[in-house]
Amino acid sequence: MDRLILRYPVAVEGKYDKNKLSRIVGSPVIALNGFAVFRDADTLSYLRAVCRAGLIVLTDSDRAGFFIRNKLKGLLPGADIINVYIPCVEGKERRKRVPSKDGLLGVEGMESAVLRELLVPFANEKAAPDDIMTKADLYALGLSGGDNASERRALMCAKLGLPESLSANALLEYINLFTGKEAAKALALGLGAAEDGE
Repeated sequence: MDRLILRYPVAVEGKYDKNKLSRIVGSPVIALNGFAVFRDADTLSYLRAVCRAGLIVLTDSDRAGFFIRNKLKGLLPGADIINVYIPCVEGKERRKRVPSKDGLLGVEGMESAVLRELLVPFANEKAAPDDIMTKADLYALGLSGGDNASERRALMCAKLGLPESLSANALLEYINLFTGKEAAKALALGLGAAEDGE
């Protein structure tokens, strides 16, 4: 089954949630790293940039998940936040020895079909694969891999008004949400030619 291409990025609590959702969704999934996001200025700056077009928040349906949702609302004033809620199902994830404090399954423990059904209303009818930038494109432009990639990426981020310490994956997500492949290529070429091996 094809992965869903959503109109908005999805924010989830952690890397295991992101891994699960990335098998269902072919568009950006942002891991908040739990409560750490509240002290992470770069991630918050990135979220402020991407949520102007809409941000789906899909946290666990426990107390911690609701705390994150409410805190994000205050940290992202004026953001177009779309709250999507997973059902409350008792149990624990396979990788955990004990259940969560509330004894509920999180996003990573949900059936894929349930997650897909929750997100289908936000899917584009048709993706535009020709304007999707890939990791290989970033590499070819000298924005990922190679000795000077981090410096070039910082320059690219500055042009886009993003935190200059943004990772290659986060930059790729932003480009595919707002800039598009061709416009990003033009910006990257304006940084100067990439050195061989980048």
